[in-house]
Amino acid sequence: MFFKRVLIANRGEIARRIIRTCQRLGIETVAVYSEADAEMPFVKEATIAVCVGPAQAKKSYLDIDNIIQAAKETNADAIHPGYGFLSENATFVRRCEEEGITFIGPTAKSIELMGSKLEARSQMQKAGVPVVPGSEGRLNSIEEAVSLAEEIGYPLMLKASAGGGGIGMQLVHNADELSRAFDSTKQKAESFFGDGDLFLEKWISNPRHIEVQIAADKQGNVIHLFERECSVQRRNQKVVEESPSPYLDEKRREELLQTAIRGVQHIEYTNVGTMEFIFDGEKNFYFLEMNTRLQVEHPVTEEITGLDLVELQLQLAAGERLPFQQQNITKNGHSIECRLYAEDPNTYFPSPGTIKRLVLPENARLDFAIEEGSQVSPFYDPMIGKIIVHGEDRNQAIEKMKEALEQLKVEGITTNLLLLYDIMENVSFKKGEYTTKFLDEFQKQRK
Repeated sequence: MFFKRVLIANRGEIARRIIRTCQRLGIETVAVYSEADAEMPFVKEATIAVCVGPAQAKKSYLDIDNIIQAAKETNADAIHPGYGFLSENATFVRRCEEEGITFIGPTAKSIELMGSKLEARSQMQKAGVPVVPGSEGRLNSIEEAVSLAEEIGYPLMLKASAGGGGIGMQLVHNADELSRAFDSTKQKAESFFGDGDLFLEKWISNPRHIEVQIAADKQGNVIHLFERECSVQRRNQKVVEESPSPYLDEKRREELLQTAIRGVQHIEYTNVGTMEFIFDGEKNFYFLEMNTRLQVEHPVTEEITGLDLVELQLQLAAGERLPFQQQNITKNGHSIECRLYAEDPNTYFPSPGTIKRLVLPENARLDFAIEEGSQVSPFYDPMIGKIIVHGEDRNQAIEKMKEALEQLKVEGITTNLLLLYDIMENVSFKKGEYTTKFLDEFQKQRK
């Protein structure tokens, strides 16, 4: 591996996570930080730290010129984008290429291809990957949308082609709702993503959200690292993830894994990425989207495979071949991850402030952004850490997670800690009988 110094174009727990692997491999790291993050742990742990702007992300972590300048000033030969921020920004990838800096991730072409949900649907259909029934191209008018909706059948999701994180999606049940939602969704898409293209997809009620971790080298080799269940969500954002999925039998699992590989091969993808699918009640699955980056929930895959996905990203970005073949990858036991959010667990409103006391569990993996005394900023995502456990089976993993959550103490801010514990105690969750609607229904029961 030829990287001597890697700049991490991110913050918080993922920056610390990347630093940890780089330190083990003898690679120096550069942390970039905003003025609001000057005292955060990741800044202290890097070899070099560079301030790239004020608290607002668009003036710091999203400022491509500032990030590139920091890389050049510190002689970084590669940039790891983490997730969020610039991780799926094709313009940023091209700037890295122009400056002779290796981007630790896929090509700009792959990011653009999968960044458009319409283009992604089209490519997956060509690869023989099932997609949710819907419109085959962008909608040019309300009239066209209403006409197509009658053919497909309600209810439907009106979606922004460039959308993500639950933004730019609207469920509609009839022509009147579709007509009212069309312009507002288009305007939101243009505002958030600079792209107002919309399309329709058939609404699948009570789906399971299951994704496949893949890795591909520049020599054309592609492998899967099994699946992750991500159906415990709030506002289309994940809260609890686990691997393997309790929903799949081995036959359906293998069909899903091979389908994901087929889609990745078709687009000639390289590096680490995730193919996301939704399952209906009959276990039919459909392509949802591809995340062309490392995922927040990657630790559960690491726990069941024994691999370091950040190290694998570095190897693949350096042009190395995959260091193992598919038959060498085995899944061992069961892993669960809970996301700890600085937020009111009932309203999901962020809860910034100072961590006055922090007691960490002993028998769990902790990928945390914070330490005692840290300031939780109102400027960024409220996730402050992840608790990850591994057990011989799912029941043991659940018990280990409960024990870890009981031991964890966070004082000074409001968190979703109790909600996470209650999820582990829930009968439906314990049975593995849950869908993306689980958390909404569970919250109603708790009130």
